[in-house]
Amino acid sequence: MKKELIELRVNGRTHELAIEPSKLLLDVLRQDLDLTGSKRGCDDSSCGACTVQVDGIPMLACTMLAASCEGQEITTVEGVADHGSLAALQKAYGDFGGAQCGFCTPGFMMTVKWLLATNPEPSEDEIREALSSNLCRCTGYSQMYQAVRAAIDAEQKGMKQELVGAK
Repeated sequence: MKKELIELRVNGRTHELAIEPSKLLLDVLRQDLDLTGSKRGCDDSSCGACTVQVDGIPMLACTMLAASCEGQEITTVEGVADHGSLAALQKAYGDFGGAQCGFCTPGFMMTVKWLLATNPEPSEDEIREALSSNLCRCTGYSQMYQAVRAAIDAEQKGMKQELVGAK
């Protein structure tokens, strides 16, 4: 099959790639860009392990053509860290055992990151709804819920400290 030249912007970096038009975004991320955080768990959009953000919106990379993402900003779990340090959400997942085996964690990170970007103070129901879009076979979700709450508290505390320091 003939390859097409496309340009993808992933985690703030632009990549020029020659790919087959039918190649999925997940395969480009994992095989061509060596970004293996996003996982292949189902191939039918039911588990969420492949979730990335496309222009800030959680999307399933296992069913999306890479070429359809040209000109959009793609963020993977590798792009969540804050200048090489764990983001509050990543730290909280570790602290509260939100990542048991870790297979589903990247997808959850991308979904929850979107939730907190669009709603910095989500209700309990909103957090649970966001968590329900991905499957986890290990945690029972309670540790993830606690981690999200802790990340929200840490972000709010950090913002308060920044405001105090600015005075």
